[in-house]
Amino acid sequence: MPQIFDLILKGGEVVNQDGRGRRDLAIRDGKIAGIGSFSPNQAGETIDATGLTILPGVIDTQVHFREPGLTHKEDLETGSRAAVMGGVTAVFEMPNTNPLTTSAETLAAKVAAGHHRMHCDFAFFVGGTAENVDDIPELERLPGAAGIKVFIGAAPPSIARMSRACANG
Repeated sequence: MPQIFDLILKGGEVVNQDGRGRRDLAIRDGKIAGIGSFSPNQAGETIDATGLTILPGVIDTQVHFREPGLTHKEDLETGSRAAVMGGVTAVFEMPNTNPLTTSAETLAAKVAAGHHRMHCDFAFFVGGTAENVDDIPELERLPGAAGIKVFIGAAPPSIARMSRACANG
């Protein structure tokens, strides 16, 4: 039988949308290529996952890595490293940094700062403000944008003004 996978995780308890069950995972080019029962000779490497639970990666849609501005608390590299250690495969970072992520320029700077430093997939929210409300249709479509975050509670003043403007219609 020809090798068609790079790796097989054999006999683990897989948890996915179908529930839980003992299955094999076949990996090709770093991606799951099959779930089921596979022969070890179908892959270059086989890992015995008996007794282990295999979970899908988690997407954390609200992280505060504090870069730029408060990197003494955490930065993109340390925060994403901690995320992957907990099974997180992607993060969406909040815009309330210093400076705020409220423009194409500040978003591009954060995306550039994340490249080759972050340990998982990432995107950044752009903060909606009274000053950028007309730009939102463009901002939310920029590379690296997860969407627009409008704060309803306590937030930096310019973001809070946008929240009040949205709430007041």
